[in-house]
Amino acid sequence: MILISELYFIILVLASSFLFKSLILVVFISSKSIDFNDLKSSTLFIIFIISVGFIFYKNSIKNLKIGNNKNSQEIVDYILNLSSYEAEVTVNITSNKNSNKYILKQKYQKDKEHIQEVIEPSNIAGVKIINDGKNLKIENSNLNLNEIIENYTNLENNNLDLSMFIDEYKNSNESNYEEKDDEIIMKVKNDKENIYVKEKILYINKKTYKPVKLEIKDNKQKERIYILYNEVEINV
Repeated sequence: MILISELYFIILVLASSFLFKSLILVVFISSKSIDFNDLKSSTLFIIFIISVGFIFYKNSIKNLKIGNNKNSQEIVDYILNLSSYEAEVTVNITSNKNSNKYILKQKYQKDKEHIQEVIEPSNIAGVKIINDGKNLKIENSNLNLNEIIENYTNLENNNLDLSMFIDEYKNSNESNYEEKDDEIIMKVKNDKENIYVKEKILYINKKTYKPVKLEIKDNKQKERIYILYNEVEINV
């Protein structure tokens, strides 16, 4: 499929070529009467038209690449520099004793509070976990803090937060990404003492530039946390 900018450039080149050939033909036919300065001016004009067209073509391709067809590095940079996001996620957390499933609403704004609200399970629906970067508090809950931490392990943990992944990716010496099919796969290894959170893997859709899922694995490569992004809006 030929893009508009490419079509424009092709037409411009063909038109310029036609004009140049016509000019040469005129030279041969009217070689006795043609003025050399006129010929020089006409030639310079054609060269000018071609140059302007080429500049327009390059800028069009550049804007297309940045606007609608980002390469892998641009997609990674886009994620790493997000200023806010809102998402509905399904979270599966596996411990040594059991496995728990949650549906959460997440809202994040850079340098402001990060809020996670529980939608499911129904017995803790409405619980809001608010983290301002320094303090963590729980609101709208019929359960006390100790009961939540004891029975719903990792729900209050900011490992569920996309911004946490981004911070670790930026600051780690063991972060990288690869391109596979329609996804960009970003990986970061955690050098902290927590054996249950040793590697995080974020999958990004290459067409929408949005997160698809986040996997968190332990030191034995067992999946401990799986986050599926059902709905997500970046930089809202």
